[in-house]
Amino acid sequence: MKSISIVDYGIGNVLSVKRAFEHVGVEVEFADTAEKIRKAERLVLPGVGAFCDGMTELERRGLVSVIQEYCANDRPFLGICLGMQMMLEESEEFGISKGLGIIPGKVIRIEDTTIEGEYQKIPHVGWNELFYKQDVANTVLDGIPEKERMYFVHSYTAKPSNDSFRLADTYYGGRQISAVIRKGKCYGTQFHPEKSGDVGLQILKLSLIHISEPTRHAQI
Repeated sequence: MKSISIVDYGIGNVLSVKRAFEHVGVEVEFADTAEKIRKAERLVLPGVGAFCDGMTELERRGLVSVIQEYCANDRPFLGICLGMQMMLEESEEFGISKGLGIIPGKVIRIEDTTIEGEYQKIPHVGWNELFYKQDVANTVLDGIPEKERMYFVHSYTAKPSNDSFRLADTYYGGRQISAVIRKGKCYGTQFHPEKSGDVGLQILKLSLIHISEPTRHAQI
């Protein structure tokens, strides 16, 4: 049986992510120490809430440098929602906060107006379509049809410094929102796969395959 380790740092929906992976036949362990992270076969970083709170908890528990080292060695990693945002270098949420720096770029607030200047609700909550930015063969989206709808809940969006790190986007108010980002075997999803029905579960299942194998499209 394949196994994953979920980073447990006191913030996030670790139980719902655990149940989702177990539903697709995965053995799940919680990793709340540096040693457990080093030993992980595949690492998942979930999260909800404010960027600064998430990073503060990772730092308080001594997990920042070991996660950075894990990803620097291009080991299998999946960040979900806040976990994806923390993969970037910094966020402007509640002032500038330093991130993990796995992918170059920053996290910015979603604008509260559409491109036509009309008011739109923040946070962005609900089901939105995926639009692919590059070939998704041999990735966590392999075989998932474009325009499948996934469930989002967020007020800030990841903005990688280079579009080569953007695997898929969605749109809110006519503006691009990073939906899936990637560097080598390290992936991030802004949406919640564990809350996105059968397609979300399929993405979790694909993550067990494609974050664990070298691919033609790895961004190093």
